[in-house]
Amino acid sequence: MALAGANIVQFRKKVRPLRSPFAAHSVVGTEEKGFNVKIGLSSYSLAGALADGRLGVADLVDWAADAGAGHLELADAGLGADLSESPALRTAVTERAAERGMELGNYVVGADFSGPDAPAEVARIRKHLDAAAELGITRFRHDVVPWGWQPADHREFREACDAVVPACRELADYAADLGITTSVENHGMAFNLSERLLALVHAVDRENFRITLDIGNFLCLDEAPEAAIPRLLPYASIVHLKDFYIRRSAPGAGWLKTAAGNYIQGSVFGLGDLDMERIAGIIRDSGYDGPLSIEYEGREDCLTAVPDCLENAGRLLQGSAA
Repeated sequence: MALAGANIVQFRKKVRPLRSPFAAHSVVGTEEKGFNVKIGLSSYSLAGALADGRLGVADLVDWAADAGAGHLELADAGLGADLSESPALRTAVTERAAERGMELGNYVVGADFSGPDAPAEVARIRKHLDAAAELGITRFRHDVVPWGWQPADHREFREACDAVVPACRELADYAADLGITTSVENHGMAFNLSERLLALVHAVDRENFRITLDIGNFLCLDEAPEAAIPRLLPYASIVHLKDFYIRRSAPGAGWLKTAAGNYIQGSVFGLGDLDMERIAGIIRDSGYDGPLSIEYEGREDCLTAVPDCLENAGRLLQGSAA
């Protein structure tokens, strides 16, 4: 059942929580001062409904608020509109978010700084940063290479990493003047291993250049999420909550082949093959107090799957498997 309130889970250490009478993904109170974690959603989770016209961009705020999301993340992929080129749409989204009390938590765009067009790409991302600032968004994620590019060896990765550092620095410096923290995501087939993300973050060396930590994407390069997540949480500006089905041989069409030859497909959060109880415990116990976003990309209809994702995430992050 959808809730009108913000989707917030409160954690306290060594204190028994006082259960909320509301659904699992609403507010959970405890007796001692602690920290809050907002569970929101990425617009990418609703890409199917945006593509077939059941939702428009201006409808996203109302849908997220009615579903009980703690914030809405705006992802360029699947949105069907370029917010950097649409001032009227930016105004409509900003005004609706203010009316519904909905925080706009992150702005997500693709980018490629590895080729000769890097200066033009930096200029394009600057426009998106300006759009994010107008929308009141203080977190911004950009890619650095194409999703499918894979380095042949470590040397090729290091060359690519060195190539993209100047663009990341320039954008982080520009974003700092706007009050925005930029980030790179463990995403795609290159910058997805935890050690590679850490190498880039330390090379860029800007306090406002962080990581969008997707708990499921590590599977693309076959790194265990339980090992990678605690390494990256101290650098995370936002966490994407995502689950996958995992198979060791090809089940048929619609599955992504990983670097090691496994197969994955998106699922409703909490229903896939990731050890979500363990992962939720890692996040809970880490002291992380930033936002978390459901990023659903499964086959089930998004308008029914995403509320289930929100509910399951709230339940798991409270520490209850029931």
